[in-house]
Amino acid sequence: MIRSSFSLTVLLLLAAPVLGASPRATAEHPVAVAALSAGPVAPGQVLPGQVSPGQVVAPQAPRRLQLRTELTLLRDIVSFGDLITGVGADAAATPAFRAPMLGETGTIQVARIVEAALGAGIIRTASELESHGSAQVVVTRAARRISASDIEEAVRIGLQERYGVDARAFALSIDGGAPVIAVEPELTGDVTVTDLAYDARARRLQARVSVPGSMAMRLKPVRIGGQLVETIEVVVPKRAIARGETLGKADVVVERRPRDGQANDLLGDPRAAIDKVARRVLMAGAPLRAGDVQREEIVAKGDLVTIVYETRGLIITLRGRAGEAGAMGDVVSVTNPQSKRVLQGTVSGPGRISVQASAAGRVAAAQ
Repeated sequence: MIRSSFSLTVLLLLAAPVLGASPRATAEHPVAVAALSAGPVAPGQVLPGQVSPGQVVAPQAPRRLQLRTELTLLRDIVSFGDLITGVGADAAATPAFRAPMLGETGTIQVARIVEAALGAGIIRTASELESHGSAQVVVTRAARRISASDIEEAVRIGLQERYGVDARAFALSIDGGAPVIAVEPELTGDVTVTDLAYDARARRLQARVSVPGSMAMRLKPVRIGGQLVETIEVVVPKRAIARGETLGKADVVVERRPRDGQANDLLGDPRAAIDKVARRVLMAGAPLRAGDVQREEIVAKGDLVTIVYETRGLIITLRGRAGEAGAMGDVVSVTNPQSKRVLQGTVSGPGRISVQASAAGRVAAAQ
């Protein structure tokens, strides 16, 4: 019992300096704290975070700033924050270059960016900037593009409101083609025309194109001149159609085309083309003519067919040979090969020709 008490006393005395260590002593001796937590340390063992004798620790390389190689801007100034990631707030807001015009794309050589960053104090040496091997940075200025159809719709509205002209049946032919117009991307308002002048006899007009709120169009006004051209609705294939192929609803679309120079037999109703068979190769976008399509023939000339005569309480069927090809609903001639008599009937199904009741006597005689 004495030995046990003595051993316990010695252990408590040995542990007292560590347990009672001040916060400063603990901070100054992290290895001692780690040893107390981890248990006994084997001779020669290196603890985590401890440098072994004779080991040389290399200084950590400073983190390099990253150069963006491509960017899209909403404003007319390129700042250092746009070009370089990781710079401070003040440096990021510092202007560096002018951006391209609205809707345009330009490039900035990396050497110029390094030179500007050194001059502005953003970096101290060129080695601080990582360019990923790129020689230039591509900068695009975001914009909203105004299309020819946008201008045409604005002209139609202007003519209706100011001159009472219904221009829906007309297309606008702009002198020299539609101008290239780009405005601020945040502007979503409709295109309008101002200073509109219209000559009803010649169907010519002059106007100024604008978008509400656009500073770009205020600084650089866009004026157009043009002619109203009468148009008609035509059916055009949306894709190339092979000969013998049946056209579906998804294969055609109705468009307005200038009337002048068009054929007189153009299809204007899509129902005249849907479920019809192409008689030749049809090109995408080329207006369809009446002779370009036909109904699908389900009876071919020379086919053996079934002639059907049906009246109240009586059905007569006999074999015959079609004298001509026909689609569903076509009236074709059919011959009884035995009697050589020729009948007129309506194609009512594949290989089937129905004869009207008025031809009953002829049907009986044909037997």
